[in-house]
Amino acid sequence: MKSDVIKTGVEKAPHRSLLKAMGYTDRQIAKPIIGIVNAFNEIVPGHIHLQTIARAVKDGVLQSGGTPVEFNVIGVCDGISMGHVGMRYSLPSREIIADSVECMVRAHAFDALVFIPNCDKIVPGMLMAAARLDLPSVFVSGGPMMSIDGLDLSNVFEAVGAHKAGKINDDELLRIENDACPSCGSCSGMFTANSMNCLCEALGMALPGNGTIPAVYAARLRLAKSAGEAVMRLLESDIKPSDIMTETAFRNALTVDMALGCSTNSVLHLIAIAHERGIAIDLNMINEVSAVTPTLCKLAPAGPHHTQDLFLAGGVYAVIRELLDAGLLNGSAMTVLGKPFAETAKPFAIKNTDVIKTVKAPYSPTGGLAVLFGNIAKNGAVVKRSAVRREMLSFSGTARVFDSEDEAIAAIYGGKINKGDVVVIRYEGPAGGPGMPEMLGPTSAIAGMGLDADVALVTDGRFSGATRGAAIGHVSPEAAAGGTIAFVREGDTIKIDINNNSIELLVDDAELEQRRKTTEIKRKTPPAGYLRRYAKNVLSADKGAIIP
Repeated sequence: MKSDVIKTGVEKAPHRSLLKAMGYTDRQIAKPIIGIVNAFNEIVPGHIHLQTIARAVKDGVLQSGGTPVEFNVIGVCDGISMGHVGMRYSLPSREIIADSVECMVRAHAFDALVFIPNCDKIVPGMLMAAARLDLPSVFVSGGPMMSIDGLDLSNVFEAVGAHKAGKINDDELLRIENDACPSCGSCSGMFTANSMNCLCEALGMALPGNGTIPAVYAARLRLAKSAGEAVMRLLESDIKPSDIMTETAFRNALTVDMALGCSTNSVLHLIAIAHERGIAIDLNMINEVSAVTPTLCKLAPAGPHHTQDLFLAGGVYAVIRELLDAGLLNGSAMTVLGKPFAETAKPFAIKNTDVIKTVKAPYSPTGGLAVLFGNIAKNGAVVKRSAVRREMLSFSGTARVFDSEDEAIAAIYGGKINKGDVVVIRYEGPAGGPGMPEMLGPTSAIAGMGLDADVALVTDGRFSGATRGAAIGHVSPEAAAGGTIAFVREGDTIKIDINNNSIELLVDDAELEQRRKTTEIKRKTPPAGYLRRYAKNVLSADKGAIIP
């Protein structure tokens, strides 16, 4: 639906009158109306500066002959919502964002859109909306936060564990707290926000630099102006998300995902975005791509580098160029520049092989993510393989079972978790949580207390991109749906073999069947409101935790 439906013809006089009530002139109304979808707010550090990004985007639209019209969407900060009831709203907010953008755009008949996200669920929520609406669209994020002395938000979470273990004092904890988040922007590692902003480039939906130019650089504003110009070219050429986000583009994005070592959350989100385009991505496909894609980057939490280092080393398109030259990507996929992937990538090259490895000398011959299958996860579970210590890639341990994240954290901080344990946290899935909360608290506690080489964690919840260690999430079916994870008992043995994509509860089928008959499935009833509706309708993690 284009803006002509509200501005052309005698019968549209009331619509024009309402636009004029806001100061729009006849000349402005006659031009293409470009929606500026801005996630600015004053509670998310990645979004606090988005007004400046929006201003730059508008300048680009204006100088290219369009009329920019801004509206806002909600955004949840995963870090601030972590560890309390707020985390149950983070993933569900993705659906609200997609639905609310649909409502605004359909109701007001925009011609094209520039999306300005930055953090966690806002990026995929907007991508879902772009796929659904299928209007010419460009994404430009607010950019990543800086890192000083190698610190980032994950260090603060881990410092809490180190403090509880008596490894650091109050002064050192305060120093880390003060220095870990030194600027506006999305948190500086290859966490979920930066993963998704980088994958916007890999999908072809954002200009080169979108995922890596730091938030505080002037180049970020120049990129925003270029995004405003680019959307006008897309509108003129009638290039839409359906022309860009093809099945080929999603496979390319998965390949770049594996090479970058992105967050496990990217699995949920790529499945959900592809669903909006009618494209199916299953977890077996992720393993197929991972098996032939080398890990070229190890950004925090998997390694010492941060997003600013990736930017200086050539950015996402340097990784794309390396993968293209190795024949691992399809160069015919379209980008928002209106030209194929291969042509868009030509000017880029690796500038620092300490940060971006080559295909011939990678960190690992396989990708950063792995999907595990077995009797405890018949429909799959996801792990960030690139952030797992080598000695934990194959591990058997004793199940320590908890029916909530809070119970598990209390046990970890209470010194009740020992080397050789597998912490099982269940009833935290999409429906059972509800909201599939992230488990950064428990994983950071394990790492901060020095147990990440000896303890694994398995959950039907999910993890922050800042999580490191043998943290296996998205276990599906979840406990609330009667998945095997509901029948794990204290003292059982769980065998994890990440290199062979396997996770098994070492309990025979007869015993499991008996447990199924005698174990009561716990189902939480959220208080009236959005979470209750979400829990009732959400699909499982292997389906992207979407609401159909």
